[in-house]
Amino acid sequence: MQYAETAARLAQYRKQIAELRTKMRELQQAAQPQEMPDDEFATAEGKVRLSELFGEKGYLFVIHNMGAGCRYCTLWADGFNGILPHIENRAAFVVASPDEPAAQQKFKTARGWRFRVVSYKDPGFARDMGYRTDEGWLPGVSVFRKQGQNICRASDTGFQPGDDFCAIWHFFDLLPEGAGGWQPQYQYH
Repeated sequence: MQYAETAARLAQYRKQIAELRTKMRELQQAAQPQEMPDDEFATAEGKVRLSELFGEKGYLFVIHNMGAGCRYCTLWADGFNGILPHIENRAAFVVASPDEPAAQQKFKTARGWRFRVVSYKDPGFARDMGYRTDEGWLPGVSVFRKQGQNICRASDTGFQPGDDFCAIWHFFDLLPEGAGGWQPQYQYH
């Protein structure tokens, strides 16, 4: 297939994706929020409740991260650094993982992460959110809304290679062979 023909067809697909995104946003706006308990997390500074993670914001993004042992979760978290100021202009943001707070802080410092981290070693919160199963931890994001004293989950979605939350996959899609079996590493030489 000629380059121009391929580019035209890809443009049509991208337009269809944009139209689907509009439909998804409309559906998301119509969703009934899910009331949540004010769960507790561990941090290097001590315990913190879900309600406290909002600060002065009305919304909170909680990233469900599988911890320092997952190269893919590390890849996603590395990418959040660049967009963090933009997100925090609109909502609070925190990365939660099952790692102990001291281990989280050490890894956060080594990676140069600027966002807050909390530990949910006790799997209750992650299980309630659908990000802990009998097989283990799962990656994703939940969005919470604070309305007075009530906390509701407004939306969530899982993470996986190729998703919309890690730009590298979309760049690799532009390569003729795609990701070509590439896997993230903690360091590249």
